[in-house]
Amino acid sequence: MTENSSRLLSRRTVLGGIAGGASASLAGCSLLDGETDAGTNEVDDERARALAERFAPTLYFDQDEQWFPTDPRTYESEQDGNTVVDGFDALDGYVERGGDDPPETRAFYHAVEYEESPLEVIQFWFYSVFDQFTANFHWHDWELLQVFVDSETDEPQLYVASAHSRSAPNNEFLDPDPERRPRVLVELGSHSSGLSVNDEADRFQRFPLDGGFADITNSAIDGIEDIVSIPVAYGLPRDEGLSLPYAVPELDGAPLYEHDRLPAVDASDLVDEAVTIRSFEDLRSPPTDLPSRETGLEFDFAGRDQSDADVTYDLAPTTELEHIEDFTGPQLSFEFAIPEFAEDLVAGHITTTGVPWKGPRYEEPATDITEATHRQALAERYDAIAKPAPINRVIAGVTNAVSSDDAPEDEGLTTVSSPLEMFALLQSDPEAVPTFQGIAVLQDVPEGEHTFTINGAGVEPHSETVTVSGDDEPTVAGVDGEIPVVARENATKIEVDPSNADSDLSDLAVEDDFAGRMYDAPLSEPDAVYVHRGGAYTTEVIDTDGEIGAFRVNPDEEERVRIDEPRTGKASLATYLADIAEETQAQVAAVDGDDDDDGQSNAVRGLAQALEAVSEAGRRAAENAASGSKRNADRELETVASRLERVETRLQEARGALPEGLANASDKRLEQAQRRTEQAQNADKL
Repeated sequence: MTENSSRLLSRRTVLGGIAGGASASLAGCSLLDGETDAGTNEVDDERARALAERFAPTLYFDQDEQWFPTDPRTYESEQDGNTVVDGFDALDGYVERGGDDPPETRAFYHAVEYEESPLEVIQFWFYSVFDQFTANFHWHDWELLQVFVDSETDEPQLYVASAHSRSAPNNEFLDPDPERRPRVLVELGSHSSGLSVNDEADRFQRFPLDGGFADITNSAIDGIEDIVSIPVAYGLPRDEGLSLPYAVPELDGAPLYEHDRLPAVDASDLVDEAVTIRSFEDLRSPPTDLPSRETGLEFDFAGRDQSDADVTYDLAPTTELEHIEDFTGPQLSFEFAIPEFAEDLVAGHITTTGVPWKGPRYEEPATDITEATHRQALAERYDAIAKPAPINRVIAGVTNAVSSDDAPEDEGLTTVSSPLEMFALLQSDPEAVPTFQGIAVLQDVPEGEHTFTINGAGVEPHSETVTVSGDDEPTVAGVDGEIPVVARENATKIEVDPSNADSDLSDLAVEDDFAGRMYDAPLSEPDAVYVHRGGAYTTEVIDTDGEIGAFRVNPDEEERVRIDEPRTGKASLATYLADIAEETQAQVAAVDGDDDDDGQSNAVRGLAQALEAVSEAGRRAAENAASGSKRNADRELETVASRLERVETRLQEARGALPEGLANASDKRLEQAQRRTEQAQNADKL
């Protein structure tokens, strides 16, 4: 594809390098390791409290945040003999208790030490009554910051701040300054934890600036020299110049705040409407007026001297919560469109929260380390920590397909970096993961085939089949790791039904004249791909014998284009050659007579005649192939090849008289025609 920004070039080069095995760092470590870490024991109360008070983080919230860390015990109740916290009770009660000051601000801590090791871990658990985000929302929300500490040197070794889910890479920092307490930048609504170790306390920096530190030490995706690489960590997108639209949570088809069990809650108690989208599906294009992140309240530990925080919070041990059996509430879902052959499938994307003291991280903190180099560093320092084991990752960069200035109007595309973060979903996993810096990373993916989907506000979804092999290499989705999405207002759906083919199809690809290959994925059942209607496309199919078919698609204003008989072989390719030559001939002929220079007019007429001759030979080749005459078909294909050489000569002679866009398009189509001619000549199948 054509790129028009260094960031996009970086992303594609980098992802292409990964596909070739250029980046071992992305092998990562498994959340549940192949080798086993040593067991842990709880640290005594006095030591645990000392660690908690020393490393209690400063928290920076977004100015539009609604749900701050609080104490869930306020909302507990008995249910079937068990103590639970009900989602309705917590959300309604929190809003009712609110006002100018957040109610009962509290963080909970838990400390463990690895057996026969000086390595300790102090965990900070933050509870919020609700999570509202761009692609998921749920009752209750637990976020975690872990500080790994060497008890002999009394120095911190590693910070691990939780991202959105176990499928997303955490924000981590190795060997932090022991004289500087951790700081957490809390993402609006979702409460995902970004780290801040740089001098600008309330801002996230993915890259080191002016000789300072980046806020993460996660490995970069290594690209080529002089091109910026992107560390694999979620970060804080709204603090990095990218937008994230938020969704309105619904229950039973109605906004959550209308539910009769939430009398204290109204629309103003959710994330501010300025950053909220009522319906992703109703948007015709990605929103462009979303505000960027602005820092709101600063929280700090109440026992800390000389704090300028707006709000202070108390510390309490998690043991005071362990009597709570569950955090309950009816399932909330987000409708996630997945392209299908006829009507798009709508997947019910569901997220829930767990009980911290019942999860693996509570007693096995290192299972939450998502960066291989960090686990390796701890393993080299402490026998208690196992070395990193392989992890399966699916990775892709997401861009926007837009019209190209180099092409004729509505006949060519380019791809540009998206100012809006999207989200990714595997149908085998009910939880979507947001992109960061336009990159989707899903980790801990089981081996086998998966449907991988990218979606976002105001765009049509992209979906493809990916196969995760489990061979310690990332699975790169898209074309060379790039997936272009299309604004809904510009989208056309190309549908291909292999059931009407004359052979067993295995692959489907779509190329634009200017942007190049935009879709390339396995094909076994009816498939669909959304494309920009301002493109000019070659749709390619390959069958299990390696035979190729090609079809010309010019969507114009059509909502969908269906290829009912996607056949392979000489007849298909020859028909394509006739079509693309005829299309170009008509456009060139329309230019003839516009120039007063007789020489230039003659050159244009000569080009049009050469293209017409290619089309005629292509039609004859297709007819001969369809009638079963391989020899005659091959003879006509030789004629096509010869006449394409003449087209190349005539194009050079007429270039000065052609509009620049048409000249560029003719170059692209000539190259495509020459390649397809060679394929047709080499085809065994008629």
